[in-house]
Amino acid sequence: MWNRDEGHDARFVDRFRDGHALVGRDGELAALRAAVSGHRLVTVAGAAGTGKSRLALAALAPPSDGPARTVVRVRWHDGVPVGRRALTARVARALGGAGLSWDPAPAEPAAPARPVPAGGVLLLLDDVDPVHTECIGLVQTLLMARPAVRVLVTARRPLGLGDEQVVRLAPLPVEAAPDRPGASPAAELLVSRARERGWTGEPDPATVARVCRLLEGVPLALELAAGRLGEWTMEELAAHLENGQCRLSDPDPLLLRHRTLRTSIGAVHALCEPAQRKVWRRLSVFTGPFTEAAAVFVCLGSDLAPHEVPPALATLSATGVLQTLGEAGAVRPPRYRMARAARDFGAERLAAAGERPMTRDRHAVHFRGVAAVAETLWNTGLQRQALQTVQDEHDDLMALAHRAGDGSVHAETALETMLHLWFWWAVHDHAREGSDHLHGLLPRLPADSPLAARGRWLAAWLSAAWDPRTAHHLLSLAWPAAVLTGDDALLGHIAHVHGTLAWQRQDPVSAARYYRQAADTTPSGAPWGPSPAVSLAALAVVQAHHAPAAAARTARRALAQPDCADDAWATALAHYARAFADHRSGHTGRARHRAGRALADLEARLDAPQARRALRLLLATLDLAATTAGAPTSRSRPHVPVPRDGAQTPSATASLAQR
Repeated sequence: MWNRDEGHDARFVDRFRDGHALVGRDGELAALRAAVSGHRLVTVAGAAGTGKSRLALAALAPPSDGPARTVVRVRWHDGVPVGRRALTARVARALGGAGLSWDPAPAEPAAPARPVPAGGVLLLLDDVDPVHTECIGLVQTLLMARPAVRVLVTARRPLGLGDEQVVRLAPLPVEAAPDRPGASPAAELLVSRARERGWTGEPDPATVARVCRLLEGVPLALELAAGRLGEWTMEELAAHLENGQCRLSDPDPLLLRHRTLRTSIGAVHALCEPAQRKVWRRLSVFTGPFTEAAAVFVCLGSDLAPHEVPPALATLSATGVLQTLGEAGAVRPPRYRMARAARDFGAERLAAAGERPMTRDRHAVHFRGVAAVAETLWNTGLQRQALQTVQDEHDDLMALAHRAGDGSVHAETALETMLHLWFWWAVHDHAREGSDHLHGLLPRLPADSPLAARGRWLAAWLSAAWDPRTAHHLLSLAWPAAVLTGDDALLGHIAHVHGTLAWQRQDPVSAARYYRQAADTTPSGAPWGPSPAVSLAALAVVQAHHAPAAAARTARRALAQPDCADDAWATALAHYARAFADHRSGHTGRARHRAGRALADLEARLDAPQARRALRLLLATLDLAATTAGAPTSRSRPHVPVPRDGAQTPSATASLAQR
């Protein structure tokens, strides 16, 4: 039977029985039923809005072929005052109504645990987060005193008792499983709830998937979104969700806190300690995953000590506000990611507290340091680690550029960060993205900013492939500033870009002159740009087309540079030049051997897409030359276009030399 005490929400059970059932929870339902059958204490834990209560009710539905079971449900309702021992009194009253007397006072010794008989009592403590501490003691006492009772708890975090079996409920997957083609579970829930509310539109799979990704598969958010499809199209709904989820609402919710997504998240916020609330709102400035060290730095303030942040991270992770990425005890420390709805809520609280400018400034300073560390790793030979660092922090590094674009972060801080990441834009095939960021930041710099010339040079380098006119203009603005400040590194980098532009317009003489000037001018170890070895290697590539012997000497000189041994990119470029020079000299076998070794070394040390494509294209050309030995062969360079962010370079050789 179902015991309905005075606080029971009958509408919830009625709607469940009327078919408002689970979608995409078959695995979790089977796991919960097995746990309830085999353990005396089971907790369904999960973030707000994941459907814990609905899953518990589905799992406790009486089986058609099994013995009847008495289910006593005690649900903690919105707005119920949290008094001392309030939950204990309600549980004792509910159990008495089910024919099982229980005195919570420890007047009698605890009976030893024994197997639960068929048809025993199962106590469902539903949604007990406001009385979580009391629930721990109550459950422990009850299980010791009444061996015939089993307990199922739904809460945002487990009780932490030794015999507790925890079934964790995550948001619904937003991507379809490989073995089950079709819509994802999140998409099925969104469309089915919309149909139940009278929506008759034809869902576009791409737009539905976009909505599900924005809502991160949270069932409550999907149901609230389904209710808005009567006034918005699916495309309009997706556009609204881009600017925040907290406005989603339901005029007739089952629970008061489910009226809006903001109210649901606010119920979690209300149960947090003051230090946890401060950490929550300050962490909302993070766009992607972050480390504990980053959280401590950004959250730090006169009202929050460093040692208060890690416990807050643990609590917020336990309640589903944060997701913990990585395994506990792994070599790499865990990273955290804030759920999008929680981040939107925290951003509102951050603005209301007047802390947004200060917190964003600390966020910008931290990620400027991250970019500087990544460049140091690159320049010291740990180039794969440098790229991994940028990949790990990519979302927040790009968010820094966007915030500078809207004026909420200092443009100079953002530009310095972008300069530190020159290798990411140039080597890792993100030139167009970097160019867009720089063109957005440069107009916002102060007129006397010393970083302006550097930013113009990098923007010119990155845009040279598809906009040489703008690149020439930017270099003409950067060169006088470099001369006036005596910045040899910037002068050398400007010469390197002029060499690239000359090579693009099929002027090898000017290209060779500029690359030679860049190699001779750029100091070894100079930051914010390519090393002299890169310019020498590019010079060797240019020479390989008309002076193979000179190209081989220049390539050997590049490889002998002090910083070349730690630079897999410069090394690959120099070996490419030597292989191409061998090919032009008629030593096809030696060229194939050299290019193959260069490609293997590059793939083992660095992910450099353009250099890898150029080496593979050269190997393909050499293989073709080997198979057609004896036939007339062309002495011209291979002329296969290589795309880069939508643009095409004249040849693989030009593509490699350009960077």
